Amino acid sequence: MTTFKEQGTSTQSRKYTLAEILEIFAGGRLPLRFSAYDGSTAGPEDAPLGLELLTPRGTTYLATAPGDLGLARAYVSGDLATHGVHPGDPYELLRALADKMDFKRPPARLLANIVRSIGIEHLKPIAPPPQEALPRWRRIAEGLRHSKTRDAEAIHHHYDVSNTFYEWVLGPSMTYTCACYPSQDATLEEAQDNKYRLVFEKLRLQPGDRLLDVGCGWGGMVRYAARHGVRVIGVTLSKEQASWAQKAIAEQGLTDLAEVRHGDYRDVPESGFDAVSSIGLTEHIGVHNYPSYFGFLRSKLRTGGLLLNHCITRPDNRSMAGAGGFIDRYVFPDGELTGSGRIITEAQDAGLEVLHEENLRHHYAMTLRDWCANLVEHWDEAVAEVGLATAKVWGLYMAGSRLGFETNVVQLHQVLAVKLDSDGSDGGLPLRPWWTP
Repeated sequence: MTTFKEQGTSTQSRKYTLAEILEIFAGGRLPLRFSAYDGSTAGPEDAPLGLELLTPRGTTYLATAPGDLGLARAYVSGDLATHGVHPGDPYELLRALADKMDFKRPPARLLANIVRSIGIEHLKPIAPPPQEALPRWRRIAEGLRHSKTRDAEAIHHHYDVSNTFYEWVLGPSMTYTCACYPSQDATLEEAQDNKYRLVFEKLRLQPGDRLLDVGCGWGGMVRYAARHGVRVIGVTLSKEQASWAQKAIAEQGLTDLAEVRHGDYRDVPESGFDAVSSIGLTEHIGVHNYPSYFGFLRSKLRTGGLLLNHCITRPDNRSMAGAGGFIDRYVFPDGELTGSGRIITEAQDAGLEVLHEENLRHHYAMTLRDWCANLVEHWDEAVAEVGLATAKVWGLYMAGSRLGFETNVVQLHQVLAVKLDSDGSDGGLPLRPWWTP
């Protein structure tokens, strides 16, 4: 390990290698082996995990977008390679970086010498990989945030990758939301079915009831409810999802009970539903739209009808937050998260009575673990279907998200609420929870 002192002409004037620069930013602590195209190396020689900077272009990506966005650009473009992990599941490497590395900005004089060492030409931004979405300022210029048009574009960026690709990653359930594991050794399919069972029971659905499922994805909840005799309308902004879901509904003989529409949830004209489920939609609508969102869902319910809102949240309620650079540009453009307290507040302010909430944070970490395992198993097919760069984005995003749930950077909350009548009656709900946990 090299030690760098702020004082002294030897460290202020000489040119640093790329490995030395990384050590400076990491505070001299590297939990993995790092090597670079200039021949320099750093970190333990016997480390099972490693990063290799392959090209000058990778240096430019790292220098012009410090943090997760620069790392992602270099990695996705093939200018930064990982060692010791599969690209479909780089979880162990990300965990090592998060646990052991503490990136800090060097003192000004040291930073100036770093700039001289890498060359001023590497501080001029270059075009990002084609998998990257437009920056926020460009998206704002091309449409109001969370307008119907811009929301459709954001959903298209993430969900219309390839239905075949999603089948390999998500498995037979085609469910792209947090599962609920009945036990530590339950399979992904068992956990996803258990999640739908939990939502179904919380909503007290019975044969003949009417359910609206907003942001329905590939129709997993729609088909589950229809198989139990419920009449369901699902709606999604993804054309690919709607097409896949309608085909699955037909193949399973559910067309008399179930329908998935390609469109905006705000355009659903029907009302008087016995229940509304929103599973994984709230993250996309924008925190400032919560009043109209919960107001709209309330308007779709009959008196005594139940709403189940299932979404990713922050662990506090101090502020809303947009996604980080990598997530915003490569995964969920325009995504926003806030705390479960804000979710509950907005539901209450819209006139709904909140009955119950629970945090499934650990379940989402397990879900992402299993999605990564599926991607690893089908890696060659996935690369052939969507290309190496996109497949790498997904491995990086899912493994990083798993780490985020494990370390309480993000959570997953289900909130159950009811629409009361003018006298405060809930229609005669049981005094205690009526579902099996």
